[in-house]
Amino acid sequence: MTNTKLTINGLRKAVETRNAASLKSYYADDAVLTIIDNDNPPSKPRTIKGAKEIGDFLDDVYSRDMTHTVEMGLIEGNSLAFVQGCKYGDGTRVIASSTAELGPKGIVRQTTVQAWDN
Repeated sequence: MTNTKLTINGLRKAVETRNAASLKSYYADDAVLTIIDNDNPPSKPRTIKGAKEIGDFLDDVYSRDMTHTVEMGLIEGNSLAFVQGCKYGDGTRVIASSTAELGPKGIVRQTTVQAWDN
């Protein structure tokens, strides 16, 4: 995958337009994405490894009937943090808070904690 320089504005545009291809370009080939939520508690988080698996995950998420917004974000040195809000067509809401370590080829490690409406 070719990395594009990550900016909060670029991230926001890709998320809010559901552009999985642009989002995939932000990850290093050996990136690791860890997800913690009700189904994947801290003792057994979901771990997605490598650009291909992360890309498949992003393709799935951004193909769903839902809207996405980046509520806030910050890049400082080699650290990224952002909060994403999502809303499904049926009104179900999700908030995801992510932190990430950035390397020369993009995101190398990201942890996302998400909460869903019950």
